[in-house]
Amino acid sequence: MYRRAYTLLIGTAALMLGLAVFTAWKLDRRLLDPEGSFLGPSYIRLPLLLFGALLLDLLPLALWKAHGRPSRVVPVVRERLRTHWTKERATLVAIGVISFYLTYVSYRNLKSFLPFVRSDPNAAPGEVRALSYDRELHILDRVIFFGHDPSDVLHGLLGKTVTAEILSPIYLMFLPLVPLAVTAWLVWSRNHSFGYWFVTSQCLAWSLGTLSYYLLPTLGPGIAYTSEYYGAGGLAHTGTTDLMNSIVRARGNVLYGGATESVNSIAGFASLHCAITLLFALMVQYTLRSKVLKWIFWVNFGLTVVATLYFGWHYVADDIAGIAIAIVSFYVGGIASGQKFDRRGHSHPTTTTSKVPVNVD
Repeated sequence: MYRRAYTLLIGTAALMLGLAVFTAWKLDRRLLDPEGSFLGPSYIRLPLLLFGALLLDLLPLALWKAHGRPSRVVPVVRERLRTHWTKERATLVAIGVISFYLTYVSYRNLKSFLPFVRSDPNAAPGEVRALSYDRELHILDRVIFFGHDPSDVLHGLLGKTVTAEILSPIYLMFLPLVPLAVTAWLVWSRNHSFGYWFVTSQCLAWSLGTLSYYLLPTLGPGIAYTSEYYGAGGLAHTGTTDLMNSIVRARGNVLYGGATESVNSIAGFASLHCAITLLFALMVQYTLRSKVLKWIFWVNFGLTVVATLYFGWHYVADDIAGIAIAIVSFYVGGIASGQKFDRRGHSHPTTTTSKVPVNVD
């Protein structure tokens, strides 16, 4: 039933992993897990992620329906396992978690390898200097903003203190939101095809984002033109400032300090913050009924777009490319998972085990 989804999802993860392994071999560098050793604890981490997804579904439900009576816990768990954790659901969660994990870890390693693969041809012999198109995209930004820097326009319009404090947690919320959203759609999507749609689109977006880094590598305006954002009289110090400082230090350690146990996390084009938050909004729009959730995720996407420019993480072209990646990934993932789009912009699953395929348990 989900053969196309299986093929695209697993194929994308396998391709990303293959590219990461090949690049690591060519550069004589190790593959790393951003949270630890990629080839070490992962055999423990993957089962823990799968067990965690199961526990996250069963434990709150058992406690709620048992009303504090231990004797009722086992029957509640058995009923949930029988009705919800079918072979089809278990397959979706297992394939989804493993494929996304491998895609994401491969993405982080390929992103880290970028400065060594796309090095500046004008660099002196023995000098490590990454190729960068920041100047070109900075000029394009000034053209789009009629001769002004986006930083000057946004900081003048929105201020540099209160807005920074508001936008910083929204930008930083992206990191924990990604695994939570993946888990939610895999574990609780009433229609299994929605789970495949979500995780397939995610893997495609992270993969296309990696490709965009290699096609047009940049540092981002906040790093290439630091004084416009974080110099004297710049933005207020926030958690976003700390994040940028930390990844700049990590990049320096990887490129010039010989660090082998950390990754370079700087690559500007395209904005995957924009791509992934737009994917979230589109999936909520097309698969959930809650108007409140739709508003929350669309507002989150809009504020994320502003934050990427406001803090100097990305150029305007980066955000446009991220939006394009999201739309392509959303549509291709939908087709692969059996969705049928009508002229009104609605989708209808053509593969389903549920009579009500537009909600989440």
